[in-house]
Amino acid sequence: MSIAANLKLVQDRIAAAAKRASRAPSAVRLVTVTKTVDLDGIHQAVAAGAVILGENRVQEAKEKTEILGAAASWHLIGHLQTNKAKYAVKLFDLIHSVDNIELAKELDRQAGKIGKKQNVLIEVNIAGEASKAGIAVQEAPALAREVGRLQNLDLQGLMTMPPWSANPEDSRPFFRKLRELAEAIAKENIAGLSMRELSMGMSGDFEVAIEEGATLVRVGTAIFGERR
Repeated sequence: MSIAANLKLVQDRIAAAAKRASRAPSAVRLVTVTKTVDLDGIHQAVAAGAVILGENRVQEAKEKTEILGAAASWHLIGHLQTNKAKYAVKLFDLIHSVDNIELAKELDRQAGKIGKKQNVLIEVNIAGEASKAGIAVQEAPALAREVGRLQNLDLQGLMTMPPWSANPEDSRPFFRKLRELAEAIAKENIAGLSMRELSMGMSGDFEVAIEEGATLVRVGTAIFGERR
């Protein structure tokens, strides 16, 4: 199948999952993950209706945005080093991977320099896996309170990656836990933030994520095939 056909299939699956959960399909947005995808593949996806592109690395995104420009909205979904913050605020509409206050403060500083209000999510290590980035569940509310005080950041919600499993249902309790964490933070009524976005779910489990409240799903393999 072509990239366009794969994208349409994923969009249809998103809509069906939303309806099963009694949600409007428009409440869920697709982040088309373009890491390692060549420019021709990205052009095909954009032409077929991809409006948000997700990149894992700042340098790769920089090279692509220099050519593709504002063809789509760009999201950073991978780990961000503090020393790349000055580039990230120029490239990305939403950064999904803030997991410590030092990074948040540097993003705030760099966004302030260019007069930008940078949209961010806090990445939560929902299962406490040593191999993954993200702040611990119990520390996330305190980080949210600190980020909420930063003038040049707009904290919009949370992101996570559950442990890998061949069975999508294995991801459900982790997605539910992230939603419940977001609800608990929202109840604190912290000035300067909202918990309206939940970035969770990838090619293997995005339908379960939608059923548990995802508003952003990050899908690459189901659209472009296995990475080279």
